[in-house]
Amino acid sequence: MRKAGAIYLVGPMGAGKSTIGKLLADALRSGFYDVDREIEARSGVDIPWIFDMEGESGFRARETSMLRDLSEDRDCVISTGGGAVQQDENRKLMVATGTVIYLRTSVDEQLRRTAKDRKRPLLQQGDPEETLRRLMAERDPLYREVADYTVETDHRSPKAVALELAQWLQRSDLDG
Repeated sequence: MRKAGAIYLVGPMGAGKSTIGKLLADALRSGFYDVDREIEARSGVDIPWIFDMEGESGFRARETSMLRDLSEDRDCVISTGGGAVQQDENRKLMVATGTVIYLRTSVDEQLRRTAKDRKRPLLQQGDPEETLRRLMAERDPLYREVADYTVETDHRSPKAVALELAQWLQRSDLDG
């Protein structure tokens, strides 16, 4: 059931959080924030630079701070980074301040969607498929833990997924 507050989209890289998030925000006539883009806009540097200079822990600290700031907007859709759920504080914050939607996708679909993307630091070393499988094994239980609703995105257009989510949110509002 939908809770009052922001709508958080969680899921692995390539699940469509940013694209679907924009479409969903438009459908709901609410604001939209992409945590990664907000970090870049406020810091003046891109995510790969942050990873290079501060490491993943430095990036995760910025991510938590940004989530805290964005959670104060109660009428918005927030697209989180794939690893945001790894921080206990982030999971608690999202559950306490809004509705969490898990955009689920397979590793095969992630590989297809991220194949040409050079702005994903975690895929720039080693075997991308091995990395994605490892991340899915670590993160999938956390996505499930926080999710109020889960939707499959494989072989579906972003518009179709956004429409399903908008309809679910409207039904939840009526039921609640």
